[in-house]
Amino acid sequence: MTTTKHKSLAVQVGHVTMGGGSPVVVQSMTNTDTVDIEKSIQQVMALSDAGSELVRLTVNVDAAAKAIPVIKEKLLAKGYTTPLIGDFHYNGHTLLTNVPACAEALDKYRINPGNVGFGETHDKNFRQMIEVAVKYDKPVRIGVNGGSLDQTILNRRMDENGKAAKPKTATEVTIDAMIESALSSAAMAREYGMSPNKIVISVKMSHVQDVIRAYTQLSEQCDYALHVGLTEAGMGVKGAVYSTAALANLLQNGIGDTIRASLTPAPGGDRTEEVRVCQYILQALSLRQFQPSVTACPGCGRTTNTLFQEMAQDMENFFRDKLPEWKKKGYKGVEGLKIAVMGCIVNGPGESKNANIGISLPGTGENPKAPIFVDGKKTVTLEGPHMMTQFKKMVEEYVDKKFGA
Repeated sequence: MTTTKHKSLAVQVGHVTMGGGSPVVVQSMTNTDTVDIEKSIQQVMALSDAGSELVRLTVNVDAAAKAIPVIKEKLLAKGYTTPLIGDFHYNGHTLLTNVPACAEALDKYRINPGNVGFGETHDKNFRQMIEVAVKYDKPVRIGVNGGSLDQTILNRRMDENGKAAKPKTATEVTIDAMIESALSSAAMAREYGMSPNKIVISVKMSHVQDVIRAYTQLSEQCDYALHVGLTEAGMGVKGAVYSTAALANLLQNGIGDTIRASLTPAPGGDRTEEVRVCQYILQALSLRQFQPSVTACPGCGRTTNTLFQEMAQDMENFFRDKLPEWKKKGYKGVEGLKIAVMGCIVNGPGESKNANIGISLPGTGENPKAPIFVDGKKTVTLEGPHMMTQFKKMVEEYVDKKFGA
């Protein structure tokens, strides 16, 4: 399924195409010090392995800019071709000009028009960055954030609103200012020689309803490719839910060509969590399929044992480990495999029949046997302590037979 509402131009970022009806692209950002080359390489690799199709790195100082081409070269030597995006704030014009190897190595630049300078300095610095992008044939994202919005535009909008017969709310004015900043910056970039199919724009805010309103209005006013997300989603479950609430609403309405879930990781937490959240959102909406789906019941008083929970978790891990191997073997379509691990007789047989392969485990007080359903038909009944091993073997045999051909 592709976008249907917002018809965007296709933008090529390295070997990845976003917009133009292409599948929605998942991206992420490192949180390492880019100057630490080895740590940055390891995190880019981890994010790429998790499924991030674009990875953004902070480029804030001269040493970071000089590290970029080294990081790119070492990643390529390890077989990683994931396009790299440079995240620039305040001094991007200087870094891109003074370190041409960085400008050439990056696959895309992120520019925040709210902090490239003020007045004439703003226009000069912005033009300098665009001209570098044009020189090296690189696309740019003009990324407007609610927390770092161009104050000149916002103040003018607020003054005009104060004189209006029917004033808007402060949030509505802020959204208008963000959209103006994004579109006027894109127009300026085109004046400086940038092709419209080299421009991606975003208007990210931290509140779900604000983000939905901003992107909905923006999508009606342009055909640029759109990067969609919250500026700060938060931690853990809260961050995942807030990201899902915003992104799912927009994507369901055909708005968004590339997405990121800007999650705050727990101390020492796994940065790749933000990639998996994006994948699950797209998979839940049937926009893309990344890995086999495991349907499992939530449990109730009929499932007082933990066997079905353990098996469901085991299958999730099993697929995560096996998928790279299956892809190397050329098993096309294996991502669409559907597995059911159910905990009792109420919904167990029904859900198992609707899956490619399903196991209906016995609930509390039920016959301690587990019927297996393959493509809707009961094939065998398992029992005893080795059910998980037997079930995995059946799944592998099914995959080899169905997708190996």
